[in-house]
Amino acid sequence: MVHPVRLCHAGIACFTMARRFCAVIGLSKCRTGARGYRRRTEMFLALVGHLIEISKAIRVLRRLPSGFVRAKNLVWGSKMAVVTALVIGAGQRGRNYACYALDRPDGLKVVAASDVRESAREYMAKTFHIPANMIFSGWEDAVAGGKLADCAIVTTPDCEHKGPAVACANLGYHILLEKPMATSLEDCIEIREACRRNKVMLAVCHILRYDPPIALMKEVLDSGEIGEIVNVEQTEPVGFYHFAHSFVRGNWRKEEESSFTLLTKCCHDVDLILHIMEGKTCTKVSSFGSLHHFNNVYAYACGPENFGSVGDELGKSSKGTWIGIYLEPCNGTPVWPWSVVCDVEDLPGKEYKTKLLERIQDGPYGRCVYECDNDVCDNQTVMFEFDDGSTAALTMVAFTERICERLIRIRGSKGEVTYSGGSEVRVFDFLSRMTTTLKPSRQESSESSRRRYGHGEADYFTIDSFVKAVQRGDPSLILTGVDASLRSHLLTFKAEESRVRGCTIKDPERL
Repeated sequence: MVHPVRLCHAGIACFTMARRFCAVIGLSKCRTGARGYRRRTEMFLALVGHLIEISKAIRVLRRLPSGFVRAKNLVWGSKMAVVTALVIGAGQRGRNYACYALDRPDGLKVVAASDVRESAREYMAKTFHIPANMIFSGWEDAVAGGKLADCAIVTTPDCEHKGPAVACANLGYHILLEKPMATSLEDCIEIREACRRNKVMLAVCHILRYDPPIALMKEVLDSGEIGEIVNVEQTEPVGFYHFAHSFVRGNWRKEEESSFTLLTKCCHDVDLILHIMEGKTCTKVSSFGSLHHFNNVYAYACGPENFGSVGDELGKSSKGTWIGIYLEPCNGTPVWPWSVVCDVEDLPGKEYKTKLLERIQDGPYGRCVYECDNDVCDNQTVMFEFDDGSTAALTMVAFTERICERLIRIRGSKGEVTYSGGSEVRVFDFLSRMTTTLKPSRQESSESSRRRYGHGEADYFTIDSFVKAVQRGDPSLILTGVDASLRSHLLTFKAEESRVRGCTIKDPERL
């Protein structure tokens, strides 16, 4: 991007050069002969060069969001104010986003936190140097005394999103809200209305839009390189052990306690399809799926050597058994997935591993996957039709080697774009029959921060965009604002309605 200061300098130089050039060509006393001709030529070329630079800058500025230049805090050459944050829910996701304050202390400072768990509160206080009077045991206490920060990062369990989100909006917080917005459409609408009423920004963590290779893929689509988009095929491979861990034994196993899988796991996949199909309206949605495998029908057919209970596994070497998923990779550091099983901090090496094994024996993660109380789908497909006749298909499936590495194929009238995880985007042109492999240039977070955040760099760019939007007072920097997020949630709820009722839903975007 051409910096505005450079644009100003170029304009001044251009004006000065023009005056000089006009003076030279208009004066009767100007030099004649070869030296005079050369001087006039050099000045003319310099004038053209400055005009070209100004033209480039104007084209760049025209592509910026409408509020970018007007943002009240956006002053080039001066330091923008640090955004202060209240973290509500200091679990894995809350800590991920809070880590931005460690990498970008000039952008974000965590000044308060709340969590029902003592170990989580201690972690936040120690890591972010939060005083005791700014640590709370519940979100109600955190909001009771009024506004404490510029923004709130709400990462409570899915079914507890509406309460803190609405309360924070009423206090004037800008909000970063973990997906899903809420577990009912009515609660999603209430959050939207609270944000509109209080004129605060809301960013829902649909991280896929912010992922650099996905952003690059969208640039290719917007350029028209593959023509009109006709079909999108998208797969969310949850992963065999990830599904067993999170959706059979874990927090998202029961619809009554959390919600249905399409919402808890794939609402940002629906959001991505709408992002790809930008400018189109979905006219029909139909869905099929079930809890096909993880139920007691398979308990005796498969046996404990596959996904049995902890009692069957402790007498064996953990390698090659389900318990090895937790014990074999564990190096004594509490990271996912074992951090979910045992969140005890400051227990390095074998001591942590011993505590982890105790938690497996005593807790829900030691249960046989065929004898749990889970009831959510382990495979589901959703079909979308849009107003121009184009279509999209989304598949969520547990039984994959890949862990959440999306497989996306976008078919256009002139070519095809393929993304298979990682950092590469492949573009095939029908006319030339040539394949071009592209890689994103956005690589801003450090290697250590990428390990902390997870999801490649998608988490980083999600919080980065939100913080910059708050700093600059510019909601256009948020790709997943309140209206876009409500739209994708509406379609997700309609897709599940289709699956449950066994019918096609027409006009699914109508509230």
